[in-house]
Amino acid sequence: MLSDKVVWMKASEIREMRPDEWQGELESLEKQLFDLRTRAVTEKLENTHMLRNIKRDIARLKTVIRESRLKGQK
Repeated sequence: MLSDKVVWMKASEIREMRPDEWQGELESLEKQLFDLRTRAVTEKLENTHMLRNIKRDIARLKTVIRESRLKGQK
């Protein structure tokens, strides 16, 4: 199962990652979000902020990916 350890990704940390790692990280976060949503339906979550934090990490990651693509087009 997922650990309830809160680890937020900063945009600067994402930018330091290699671009080929971004897709794997995005898939991992989306799987974690799915698992948390499933647990939220079947049982009470101890840390409900995890859902919000993972959604924000996904948004941060997608933003950095988009910035990178736009920078590459110029």
